[in-house]
Amino acid sequence: MGISSSAQKDGQPTTTTTTKKQIFILSGQSNMAGRGGVKNKHWDKVVPDDCKPDPSTIHRLNANLIWETAQEPLHADIDTRKICGIGPGMSFANAIKDYIVGVIDLVPCAVGGTAIKEWAKGQKLYEDMVRRAKAAVKSGGEIKCLLWYQGESDTDSLHVANCYKLDMENFVHNVRADLGLPDLPIIQVAIASGTDAKCIEVVREAQKAIDLPNVVCVDAKGLELKEDNLHLTTEAQVQLGHMLADAYLAHFG
Repeated sequence: MGISSSAQKDGQPTTTTTTKKQIFILSGQSNMAGRGGVKNKHWDKVVPDDCKPDPSTIHRLNANLIWETAQEPLHADIDTRKICGIGPGMSFANAIKDYIVGVIDLVPCAVGGTAIKEWAKGQKLYEDMVRRAKAAVKSGGEIKCLLWYQGESDTDSLHVANCYKLDMENFVHNVRADLGLPDLPIIQVAIASGTDAKCIEVVREAQKAIDLPNVVCVDAKGLELKEDNLHLTTEAQVQLGHMLADAYLAHFG
C-alpha cells in the first residue's frame, strides 16, 4: 500500500498509508519545463486556475528528493539555467485527478536547450531522470506514465534531425529497461517549433512515426507560441496539459 499525503505542515505534505500514489515523470526540454509567462528573464507569476496547487492531491519531488506540494513553476529547482514559468504539468495533474484513484506525484526532470543525444543512457540528464524516478518509487507508489516534450534542439541540422527516430526509440527501450517497466506508458509531444523549418518537419514526422507499444503522440502544432516563436504561451501550456490528460485517460487511465 502506497504512502500518500493528506495534509500539510510547514509547506511539506504529511503522510498516511491509506492512499495509492500515482507517479508521473515530466521530462524533455524547455517547453516541458515551462516558459509560459516568462519575458525578459522574469516570470509574471500569473497562475491560471487550471494550474493551481492542490496540497492534498498533487505533489512534486523536488531537487533534494523530498516530496512537497506541487506548484508552479514545477521545474524551478530542476531547470536552473533558465527562468521557468508555466508548463503543462500542473494542468495535466489537475485534469486527471478526479478520474484516478489516489494522489498524483509529479517528478520534474526537464532541462531547457537539451538535445536527444543528451538524454542517451549514460548521459547525466538521463541518469538523473532515472535516479529521480527510482527515488520516487522508494517512498511508495507506481510510475504510471512518462510525459516527454523534446526535440526543438534537434532541428539545428538535417543530419541530427534524421537521427531522431532511432535516438527516441533507444530512449524508450533504455528507460523501460532501467526502471524495470517494459510496458511503461509514454506520451510524447510532437514539437511545434525549432530553428529550421525543414528540420522541424523531419523531427515531427519521426515523432509521429514511432510505433512502439504504449507510446502515444500528442501534437503541439497549432498551439500559440510566444514572441520568440519557440516557447508555448501560458494559455497554450494549459491547453497542452489538457491534451496530455485526455491522451492518458483515453489510452492508459
